[in-house]
Amino acid sequence: MLGASRRSLCAGAAARRHAAAFVVSGDTPAAATAAPASSSTPPRPQFDPIPSRKLQVANPDSGISRLGGKRLLSVLAAPKLNGAANVVSLKVRESALIGRRYESSAAAVDSSDAPPAEKFEYQAEVNRLMDLIVHSLYSNKEVFLRELVSNASDALDKLRYLSVTDPDLLKDGPELDIRIQTDKDNGIITITDSGIGMTRQELVESLGTIASSGTAKFLKALKESQEASVDSNLIGQFGVGFYSAFLVADKVAVSTKSPRSEKQYVWEAESESNSYTIREETDPEKLLPRGTRLTLYLKRDDKGFAHPERIQKLVKNYSQFVSFPIYTWQEKGFTKEVEVDEDPAAAKTEGDGDTEKQAKKKTKTVVEKYWDWELTNETQPIWLRNPREVSTEEYNEFYKKTFNEYLDPLASSHFTTEGEVEFRSILYVPATKKEDITDRKTKNIRLYVKRVFISDDFDGELFPRYLSFVKGVVDSNDLPLNVSREILQESRIVRIMRKRLVRKAFDMILGISCSENRDDYETFWENYGKFLKLGCMEDKENHKRIAPLLRFFSSQSNDELISLDEYVESMKPDQKAIYYIAGDSLSSAKNAPFLEKLNEKGYEVLLLVDPMDEVSITNLNSYKDKNFVDISKEDLDLGDKNEEREKEIKQEYSQTCDWIKKRLGEKVARVDISNRLSSSPCVLVAAKFGWSANMERLMRAQSMGDTSSLDFMRSRKVFEINPEHEIIKGLNAACRSNPDDPEALKAIDILFETSMISSGFSPDNPTELSGKIYEMMSTAMAGKWVTHAQASEQHDAPVSFEPVLEAEPLEAEVVEPVQSGQQK
Repeated sequence: MLGASRRSLCAGAAARRHAAAFVVSGDTPAAATAAPASSSTPPRPQFDPIPSRKLQVANPDSGISRLGGKRLLSVLAAPKLNGAANVVSLKVRESALIGRRYESSAAAVDSSDAPPAEKFEYQAEVNRLMDLIVHSLYSNKEVFLRELVSNASDALDKLRYLSVTDPDLLKDGPELDIRIQTDKDNGIITITDSGIGMTRQELVESLGTIASSGTAKFLKALKESQEASVDSNLIGQFGVGFYSAFLVADKVAVSTKSPRSEKQYVWEAESESNSYTIREETDPEKLLPRGTRLTLYLKRDDKGFAHPERIQKLVKNYSQFVSFPIYTWQEKGFTKEVEVDEDPAAAKTEGDGDTEKQAKKKTKTVVEKYWDWELTNETQPIWLRNPREVSTEEYNEFYKKTFNEYLDPLASSHFTTEGEVEFRSILYVPATKKEDITDRKTKNIRLYVKRVFISDDFDGELFPRYLSFVKGVVDSNDLPLNVSREILQESRIVRIMRKRLVRKAFDMILGISCSENRDDYETFWENYGKFLKLGCMEDKENHKRIAPLLRFFSSQSNDELISLDEYVESMKPDQKAIYYIAGDSLSSAKNAPFLEKLNEKGYEVLLLVDPMDEVSITNLNSYKDKNFVDISKEDLDLGDKNEEREKEIKQEYSQTCDWIKKRLGEKVARVDISNRLSSSPCVLVAAKFGWSANMERLMRAQSMGDTSSLDFMRSRKVFEINPEHEIIKGLNAACRSNPDDPEALKAIDILFETSMISSGFSPDNPTELSGKIYEMMSTAMAGKWVTHAQASEQHDAPVSFEPVLEAEPLEAEVVEPVQSGQQK
């Protein structure tokens, strides 16, 4: 308490000392005369104009003092300007560690007499600002044409809206169009519109003021007059699009004529200048009936933009669907037949009598070239039409033309969303295969804002990576863009739009899967099945939409892919889960020993043979309240437990299981009685939360030869034996009679290592396993299939290989009887 009181007294004394050191000047003459003049008194500081005024310290060394062993952190002064000497109230705050506040007030402060704060406006360095707009705002020079055409379109829209109430605005011509002419020899581009034009004052306000958007002002006026419903086609927003002309031009001239003005004015400026000129147009040949002519004098390095073909290409890319016709000045040609002058000497030698041949003169085909206006854009985009009025052929034609495809799409979806976010879109599922699944950035989605192309370079803003194969167009009137209109800014509107686009894409894919033509979805799955499996890993929110679209082989599908819905429909009444097994091939998965008992019970098993199948299934976890169960892992429950029978078997084989576990040591976690085998003697199953044999194989292949990093996920295997098999029965007898028999122990080793192979694992030492198998085969084959000659050689007995000749049969001689009286 004493220490605190002492610090408080010291604080008050120190505050008074420092109060005398501060002199604050006033703004009134009385205040100036009240302060005594002294040569030793330093000049009185003036008030800083900003609200948080900084006070000058008369003695700089006294700005920091000690207060109770703590540093004064802040000294706040509040002056009272009443014509007398200023009285200062000090507020001294100790360190935040103490958290205490000490005040010493010499007099009350009247804040009502404080001088009013002065207001200032920000100043900008025009040269620097123009440099930022030209060199830092836009990433691609070619967008200058998009911005200037958009400005021309806005001028035409304004004229059209205003002419509804004032038809005289169109008296100089009802045509509303945009015309672009180029001079590639001199590097000049001229953009002319028949829009509303500008007066001299509007030139100063719009072009002479950076970031002043005439369109934005026009829209504001429309909204104030309750006509906001007509502003959907106006494009301008930020007021800097015009200055994109300096991306490619050294000099820009704007000649404009407003129907509300009798004179035409010319605005001119150069890229490196911070000033511009405005003059009246006096040349009769350059006068306009109405509208604006924008002339760009291109830089030396950018004169390539003055080629008619390039201008036409840029218009089709960025301004293809502007609501007004855009004409470009193009070179055209037509063929015609012209006569060919013949050599008189050659004609004379052909004969004077052939008059018919002479009458028919020779001609040749030539191309006559000329220049004319050519319509470059389509004023009515297909997505603005009613879907009921658009045929499938029109959708397919638009798809091929927009995305340079040669095959019809597998499906299309044309829709409009309203509400919080309004946009129109047409989505397509291509028939061609997209190879690179890892390519996030695609040019498959073309984003338009008020029918003006903005960008097709997105990295997951509108579609997730696994749906990057979907192509289409999206057109909205109120998307949040950056000033250059090249980057889609992250916002709640974009997230809502993305969610709706993804939902429509899934509906479109689901329509293919439900089609009567099964080949269509087989084509889709072959092309984009891996993308949907990737979606199982990356997009948990849409698992319910992805799962019905997946396809897998099964043990009962006869090498045909089935859906999860088909699997669930064919489940047995007593089946509780969806069973699956992963393998490196369809044959190995189908013949794995894990399926033996399930095949007997008639349970269907999904065969996951694609590297992404197992990962996608494990991320789904369940489907229609049925859990996915890996039959190659421990604790498999098939729902047919006989507790009494299992108890008897465990008692009978408990000693054998312990004996096998002792022999195998740390190779296995434990030895159990299997409920999944019927014909195999044993199987090696993975731990419940560890890698399966297939996953371990895949991870080892990706480890670049360094498998040490995989040890933490390798599960300790469980060795399951089949008590009904003769080999296991023989080992059980050996365990009880002679557990140290070398042959029995060797049989356990071979049994374990062969079970690793049949279960999908790789043996640690394949050479050693092969040697054991060869030795066992030699023992089993001893004394079998040995010839008599080999047996004789083994007993050193001579063997006769002389052939035994058989006696030929003798022919019987027939002797006829001799009659009497005859000689023999």
